[in-house]
Amino acid sequence: MRLHRLTVTAFGPFATTQEVDFDELSAAGLFLLHGPTGAGKTSVLDAVCYALYGAVPGARQSPGAGLRSDHAPAGTYTEVCLELTVSGRRLEITRRPAQLRPKKRSKGLTTEKAQSWLREHDAESGEWRALSRSHQEIGEEIGQLLGMSREQFCQVVLLPQGDFARFLRADAEARGNLLGRLFDTRRFAAVEERLAELRRTAEHQVRAGDDRLLGIAQRIAQAAGERTVPPLPERQPGDAGFAAAVLEWAAVARGVAHERADIAESALSAAESRRAGARSALDSERELARLQERFAQTRRRAEALEAGRPEREHASERLKRGHQAELVAPALALRDDAERARRGASGAHEHARRLLPAALTDAGAEQLAARERTVRQELGALDAARRAEHRNAEISAERADLDRQARSDDDILQETAGWLAGWESERQALRDRIEDAQEAATRAEQLAGQLEPARHRLEAARRRDTLDVAATDAQQRLNSVREHANTAHETWLDLRERRLRGIAAELAARLEDGEPCAVCGSAVHPEPARAADGHVDQAAEDAALTAYRRADRVRSDTEREHASVRERYAAAGAEAGVSTVAELTTLTERLEREHTEARRLAAGSHAAREALGRAEREHEGRLSAQRQAERRAAARTSRREALEREQGVLRDELSRARGDAASVADRAGQLERQARLLAEAAEAVRAVDTTALRLKEAHDHLASAAYRAGFDTPAAAAAALLTDTARRELQHRVDDWQAEAAAIADRLAEPETRAAADHPPAEPDAARTVHDTAERALRDASSAATTARERRAELGRLSQQAETEVRRLGPVREEYDRVARLAGLTAGTSADNERRMRLESYVLAARLEQVAAAATVRLQRMSSGRYTLVHSDAKAGGLRRSGLGLQVVDAWTGSGRDTATLSGGETFFASLALALGLADVVTDEAGGVRLDTLFIDEGFGSLDDQTLDEVLDVLDSLRERDRSVGIVSHVADLRRRIPTQLEIVKNRNGSEVRRRVPGQRTKS
Repeated sequence: MRLHRLTVTAFGPFATTQEVDFDELSAAGLFLLHGPTGAGKTSVLDAVCYALYGAVPGARQSPGAGLRSDHAPAGTYTEVCLELTVSGRRLEITRRPAQLRPKKRSKGLTTEKAQSWLREHDAESGEWRALSRSHQEIGEEIGQLLGMSREQFCQVVLLPQGDFARFLRADAEARGNLLGRLFDTRRFAAVEERLAELRRTAEHQVRAGDDRLLGIAQRIAQAAGERTVPPLPERQPGDAGFAAAVLEWAAVARGVAHERADIAESALSAAESRRAGARSALDSERELARLQERFAQTRRRAEALEAGRPEREHASERLKRGHQAELVAPALALRDDAERARRGASGAHEHARRLLPAALTDAGAEQLAARERTVRQELGALDAARRAEHRNAEISAERADLDRQARSDDDILQETAGWLAGWESERQALRDRIEDAQEAATRAEQLAGQLEPARHRLEAARRRDTLDVAATDAQQRLNSVREHANTAHETWLDLRERRLRGIAAELAARLEDGEPCAVCGSAVHPEPARAADGHVDQAAEDAALTAYRRADRVRSDTEREHASVRERYAAAGAEAGVSTVAELTTLTERLEREHTEARRLAAGSHAAREALGRAEREHEGRLSAQRQAERRAAARTSRREALEREQGVLRDELSRARGDAASVADRAGQLERQARLLAEAAEAVRAVDTTALRLKEAHDHLASAAYRAGFDTPAAAAAALLTDTARRELQHRVDDWQAEAAAIADRLAEPETRAAADHPPAEPDAARTVHDTAERALRDASSAATTARERRAELGRLSQQAETEVRRLGPVREEYDRVARLAGLTAGTSADNERRMRLESYVLAARLEQVAAAATVRLQRMSSGRYTLVHSDAKAGGLRRSGLGLQVVDAWTGSGRDTATLSGGETFFASLALALGLADVVTDEAGGVRLDTLFIDEGFGSLDDQTLDEVLDVLDSLRERDRSVGIVSHVADLRRRIPTQLEIVKNRNGSEVRRRVPGQRTKS
C-alpha cells in the first residue's frame, strides 16, 4: 500500500482545504511531520485512517464525532479525500461525515447524512471510474484489499510507540490480548471453546447413557423381586467398568429367574391334574342329583294334573257348547242390527215431525218431497239477487277506499304546503354552511403553515435556553482545564530545563573506569560531575510530560465539546430568534386552538354538501308527490259519481228480492233450511217403513237357526255363545292340560331318570368342596407360574435393553475419551501439555517468536549489536499464562533480562524495532500486502545523538524495500537531520500545511 495524496477540508484543526502530497514527501524515503502542540499533526494520520475505514483511531472512534473543524465556515462541507495504490490498483476514497448544514429553503440547520465515494484510475484511458457510493461496499472492498482491520492498520502503519513501550513492560496476559487483536487468533480460542463444549457434551452423553443403564438395572432389580438376587454393582455412572458390571449382574438375576420359572411350571402341571379329577367327580354327582330331582318333580306334576280333572272336563263341555252357538251367531247379529235400525229410524221420524209446520205433521213421504221441490225452485230464483248484493258490497268497499285515499292525499297536500313554505330559508342556510366550511378550510391551511414554524421555533428556543446553561458550564470547564494544561506545561518545561542543567551528572553516572567518555572520548575521568540537590531524572521529566499530554488531551476534548455546544447554541438561537419561550408558547397554543377550530369547521363541509343534496332531493320529491295527489283527487271525483249511480239501481233490486229478510243471504238461508227439513222428514218416513219389514224377517231367520243348532230357544243359543277372548282362554287351558299330560308321560318313561331314582341320594356339596380346594390350588400355582414367566420375560427384555444400551454407549465413550484428551491438551490442563499452554497461547507464542526475530534485526543495528530480543516460553507460576515471555539479551554481559528493565532510550528503540518487526509479520499474516508508507509517532526525544543516528539509519534503510517513513515528533534536532518535512502551522483561523523539500522553496 502506497499513499499518493491526501486532501482534507474543514477537518479537525484545518478550516480550509489542505493537501498533502505523499509522493513528493516519500521521494526522500524519510520525512518529518512536525508542528506545535495542538496544530494537527495527529489529525493528518486521523484523516488517513478515516478515509480508509470511516473512523479515526484512539478514543474518537464514532464516525463524525469531533471531526468537523471549529474554524470552518457554515457552508463548507467536512471532507477527506485519499488517493492510494493497493494491490496494483490506484484508488481514490472520499468521505464526508454526518454534519450540520444550513437549510436551503428556510432558516436554521439540518443534518446532512454521511457520504462516501470510491473511484479507480483506469491506466489505459487515464480517467477515473466510479465504483461505489455505499459505505458497506466501500468498507468491504478496502478491507479485502488491505487484508487488515482498522486496529491492525493503526498498529502497523501508524506505529504508536507508547503502545509498544507498554507492550515491553506488560505481563503475558496483556501481551496476549494485544497480539490476539492484531493476529486475530479468535479462531484458535474458538477451537478451544468448541473442544471444551464437545467434551462437556460427550461427558453429558456418557453420564446420561450410564444413568439410563442404571435405570434399567434398577428396573431389573425391581422385576426380579427376590432376595436371592445379589445387590446392584457398587460402581457409579461414569466409572470405568460400570457397564460390564451391570451386564454381569443382570445375567445372574436372569439365571435365578429361569430356575424359578421351571419350578413354577412343574407345580402348575400337578395342580391341573388334581383339579381335573375333582371336576369329573363333581360333574358326576351333579348329574345324579339332577336326574333324581327331575324324577321327583315329574311325580309331583302328575299328582297335580290328576287333581284338576273335574275342572278340565267342565271347560271342555263349555267349549263344545260355544262351538254350537257360533252357528246361530250370524242370525243373532242380524236380528240385533235390525232392532237398532228400527229404533234409530223411529227417533229420526219423531225429531223431524217436531220441526215441521203443524199442517205437515202427519204428511206422507210423497207429499213432503213435493213440498221440498217447490222450496228449491224459489231458492234458485235468488242467484241473481246474490250477485247484485255482492256487487253492492264491492261498491261500498270501493267508495270507502276512495274516501281513505282522499284523506291521505289531503294530508300529503297539507304537509307539502307547510314544508315548501320554509324551503328557501333552509336552502340558503345550507349554502351558508358550505361557504363557512370552505373559508375555514382555507384558514386551516394558512394556520398550518404558521403552526409548524412556530413549533420549530419553540423547540429551538427551549434548546437555546438549555444550551445556554450548558455553554456556560462548558466555558467554565474549559477555563479550568486550560489553566490545568498550562500549569502542567510549565511544570514539564521547568523540569526539562532543570534536567538539562544537571545532564552532566546524569552522563557522569554512566562513566566507567577505562571506558571512553561518550562526550569527550577520554578514558580518564578526573572530576566527574555530581548531581546537585533537587536533581531531576528522566523518569520525573517523563511523568511530567505524560501529565502535560494528558491535560492537553483533556483540554482539546473540552475545547471540542465547548465548540460543539456553542455551535448548537448558535444554531438554536438562529432558528428561535429573539422571542422568549413563554412568548413562543403563547403563540403556538393560540395557533393550535385556531387551527383546531378551523379544522373542525372545515370538517363539516362534506356533511353540509350532503345535507343540501338531501334537501334538494326531498324538495323534488315533495313537488312530485303534490302533483300526483292533485291528479288522484280529480280522478276520484268522477269515479265516485259513477259508483253512486250503479249502487242506487242495485239497492232497488235487492229490496224486492229479500222481502222481509234483512238480506238476500238471510232469505236464501231461510229457504235452504226449509228444503233440508222437508227432505229429512220424507227420508225419515221411508226409513220407518223399511226398518219394520227388516226386523220381522230377522226374527223368523233367528228361530230357524236356533232349532237347527240344537237349542230350544234363541235365548239359550245366545247364553251359550262365547266371546273370542273366553273361547281362546278355554282352548289354551285345555291344550295346556293335554301337553302337561304328554310331557309327564314322556319324562316317566326316560331310562336315565328311572335308574337315577333307584340310586342312593347324591352328595354334590362334598364333591363341590373337594373341587373348590383343587381349584384354589390351581389358581395359586397358575398365578405363581404366570408371575415367574412374566418375570423371566421381563428380565430377558430388560437385559436385552441393557446390552443394546451398552453397545450404543460404546462409541460415545470412545468419542468422549478422544475429545477429552484433545480438550485437555488445547486448554493446557492435560498432563501431555508439559508447559500447560493453551492453543491460542501456543499460536501467539509462535507469532511472538516471529516478531522478536524480525525486531532483533533492527534492534541490533540500533543498539550497535548490543541487544537482542528473545522469546521465552518458560512456564509461568500460578494461573498466569505461559509462553508469552519476552527478554532482551545484553551482548556485553551475555545474560538476559526482562524487557521491563530497559531504560527510557533503550525502551524507545526496542519498542521501535518491535513495532517495525510486528509490521512485517502482520503484513505477511494479512496476505503479503506491501506497506510502502509508515508513520512513527514521537519518542525520539529520549535518544542521545549517537543512538538517534543509528535509529535514523535503520529507518533510512527501509528505503531498500522501497518504503517511506514519516516521523511525527517535536524534537528540534530532527529538523536538522531530516531535510524533507511537513510542517503544521496553527493560527486563529485554523491550521495550515507547509511542505519543505530539499532544493525547493517551502510550499503551503
